[in-house]
Amino acid sequence: MNIVIIDDHPLVCQGIIAIISNEEDMQLVGEASNEDEAVNLIINTQPDIALVDLRLVDASGLDIVKACKEKISTSKYIILTSSGNREDFRRACEIGVDGYVLKEAFPEELLSAIRLVHRGRKYYDPGMVDFMINKGENDTLMEQLTPRELEVFRALGEGLNNKEIAKRLFITEYTVKKHVSQVLSKLGFSDRTQAALSAMQKRITV
Repeated sequence: MNIVIIDDHPLVCQGIIAIISNEEDMQLVGEASNEDEAVNLIINTQPDIALVDLRLVDASGLDIVKACKEKISTSKYIILTSSGNREDFRRACEIGVDGYVLKEAFPEELLSAIRLVHRGRKYYDPGMVDFMINKGENDTLMEQLTPRELEVFRALGEGLNNKEIAKRLFITEYTVKKHVSQVLSKLGFSDRTQAALSAMQKRITV
């Protein structure tokens, strides 16, 4: 997959490049450090993945993402940030970023996020998702779930497996798997265990 990096911190860029360069399925095709360069780079290269710093000296990374999404629809965007601010995370979700990774993450987490996003899934930092959900916010993440997906999310929090969920909801295991996949994707969880823990903490009711 082709990747571009949008960041105005040379050390951060070099660190990301070092991580990516060891992966056979990832190819760096460009770097940019300001808004104009970033928009031109993304439009001209149309990368599979754009890793975008949340705050550049002259712009917000979210504004760059928004501008590019209006022009091309094929690229996916992962925000990289040191900010744990929930309003930043909320806005990122609202404009439809595909990933949100804190710069304190381990290299393995970043690589996992890139691959998940490339496969069409979303990846949001687990701590940010838990924080939003456990605070009881009426946020955009929870609002994305259908009533049936909320039921499945609740069942995950009770520790039920797919067969047990299917029996409770009078649906097939195949349908349960589809709903679980949608819950993971919409809420940015990397696996069902993570979703189950958050559902237990939240005590989801439907």
